[in-house]
Amino acid sequence: MSSSALTDLFPHPIVQAPMAGGVSVPQLAGAVAEAGGLGFLAAGYKTADGMYQEIKKLRGLTGRPFGVNLFMPQPEIADPAAVKVYAHQLAGEATWYDTELGDPDSGRDDGYDAKLAVLLDNPVPVVSFHFGVPSSDVLDSFRRAGTLTLVTATTVEEALAVQRAGADAVIVQGVEAGGHQGTHRDNPEADGSAIGLLSLIAQVRESVDLPLVAAGGLMRGSQIAAVLAAGASAAQLGTAFLATPESGAPAVYKQALTNPLFVRTELTRAFSGRPARGLVNRFLREHGPYAPAAYPEVHHLTSPLRKKAAASGDAQGMALWAGQGHRMARELPAGELVRVLVDEIEGARAALVGGGASS
Repeated sequence: MSSSALTDLFPHPIVQAPMAGGVSVPQLAGAVAEAGGLGFLAAGYKTADGMYQEIKKLRGLTGRPFGVNLFMPQPEIADPAAVKVYAHQLAGEATWYDTELGDPDSGRDDGYDAKLAVLLDNPVPVVSFHFGVPSSDVLDSFRRAGTLTLVTATTVEEALAVQRAGADAVIVQGVEAGGHQGTHRDNPEADGSAIGLLSLIAQVRESVDLPLVAAGGLMRGSQIAAVLAAGASAAQLGTAFLATPESGAPAVYKQALTNPLFVRTELTRAFSGRPARGLVNRFLREHGPYAPAAYPEVHHLTSPLRKKAAASGDAQGMALWAGQGHRMARELPAGELVRVLVDEIEGARAALVGGGASS
């Protein structure tokens, strides 16, 4: 696929990242789409019907193209004994928040097949995948339905796998990104070896012929201009849209992005059992060093804790997913943020041209 087949769907090279857990609501995706970016719904942790209802709501808000993101089913790699030990370590948290721990065996496929059926019966313009590569048959089915497919990759090897499977584009995710790293296989031995976005774009660009969407720590138009110059066709931003009024993130979460109490981010398994970047808070500090490689078991286990923390406004017990640029978050309406980013992209390009002309 040529890059134009993707970028022709939206006037500006800005993709709003799908953020699961109630952040990427239809109001946010619709506002971004109406402003000329590509809005995204996150189907992760929702039922197939819940996803369908959000799609219907979004279609009522905009006639512009949008995307839906799916989580790939996960293989069984967790050590049940390690999960049980972690549950014991979390017993104090359950007491503190006056709730029970979740059932770690609540399911590992995230309703994948049912969601595929809905999206093939009621096609949307774009579908993206996280945590692995769909089969060629699935990707071919979407192509026949007129849906473009994107798959996240965090290494050159993963990007090559995306190309072999027949996806239309690769989301190149750098280590700077907030939320879960979209690695195709969760290998604890690879922890700490993730690649920065600009280096990853350069490496993938030399190995893969597909259009690239760059993701990871992007908060300003000048950064978007840089990844476009490096070979990306568009940029995907998540944390930048977290603080917008249309975002479904709780107020305490939005405030934490720029709160001086939260000065840095880390990749952690504390909340879900898979590496994900979040603001360093009490829960992450206390439990991160002991969390097992067990996704989605740990996600299910900690879910009631995180919900109670959010309901009580306790940022120290929440999974505050955020990229490395979180302190640059701006509390602008989503549509206005898209327009500001576009102005910054044009300004960065003009400065580059002007600098070249004067040298």
